[in-house]
Amino acid sequence: MSELSDSALRHLRGALERPETIGERYDVAEELGRGGMGAVFRAYDRELDRDVAIKVLARAELDPRATERLQREARIAARLEHPGIVPVYDVGALDDGRPYYVMKLVAGARLDELIASERASDERIDVFLKLCDAVAYAHARGVVHRDLKPENVRVGAFGEVQVLDFGVAKELGAARAEGREQAVSIASTGSTAHEHAPSSSTPGPSSTPPRSSSLARAQTSAVPATRAGAVVGTPGWMAPEQERGEPDVDARADVYALGRLLHALMGPNPRVPARRLAAIVARATADARDARYPTVEALAADVRRLRAGEAVSAHQESFLERALRVAERHQTAIAIVLAYLALRILFVFYGRS
Repeated sequence: MSELSDSALRHLRGALERPETIGERYDVAEELGRGGMGAVFRAYDRELDRDVAIKVLARAELDPRATERLQREARIAARLEHPGIVPVYDVGALDDGRPYYVMKLVAGARLDELIASERASDERIDVFLKLCDAVAYAHARGVVHRDLKPENVRVGAFGEVQVLDFGVAKELGAARAEGREQAVSIASTGSTAHEHAPSSSTPGPSSTPPRSSSLARAQTSAVPATRAGAVVGTPGWMAPEQERGEPDVDARADVYALGRLLHALMGPNPRVPARRLAAIVARATADARDARYPTVEALAADVRRLRAGEAVSAHQESFLERALRVAERHQTAIAIVLAYLALRILFVFYGRS
């Protein structure tokens, strides 16, 4: 008898896991993605006449600890009430005891698709700044994402930007139990949380931010809790302290990932001042946490200065660089003055002849 293929096994597992309906309110349709603890399905909300996404705990994970973790995910997601973060609508339990929660069905292109597109540099900067706003809000509410990457960001047709998958997020100041660090999890449409065993050596990441053609993909699935010393995140996007499995990861880990995303978004672009952009990326992605921007807001402020043609805090300008920057920023006014001076010279020259 021939063995079933991996795709056939995934399809069979999805069919067994998928509830046909949830109560009298939700009609469940196809599976959208699968994470470490469960799966996300498209569903129709009969009461409000809209499509939604529902995350359901996997049968194999049904135990009190996993149930509490999924419920905790929903509580934290509901706390992050921001236009740039996917909202939670409802929570409950299936007839078989598995918990679920209902969230917005996110549409739009993934950030890696935007990176590969022909979007103008101003649009890319707008997307990045909206992403920074959402992450800064999460930090203000005591939550660090720890897995920011292009696959976890959606960009809508009208410029809306939403952060997905807080699957390995960390609550700052959260209590620890039995030496274990608890993780937050919100599954996105097709992404997974990642937990990796730390390697025997702990080299820092490459100094060159990753290109869109080599985006990190899911390599392992998450387990119900993050083991002390485990490496949490996605290779190529996580901060050095995450790669080393350090337990005291803070908001600067997200600053590091945002620096990587900024580099991937902007890339080589003749319309963006290369030295100032490189300095911003270098500071955001510094190996030492203390050398990075202290907050997401500080990073975003430098990017806004870059866009406005102003000096950025990450780069010490020479006199010539400053002169060229001022000239570029005021080139229209300078052109008018030069044209006026040229006309005056011509007037004086021909007036004497």
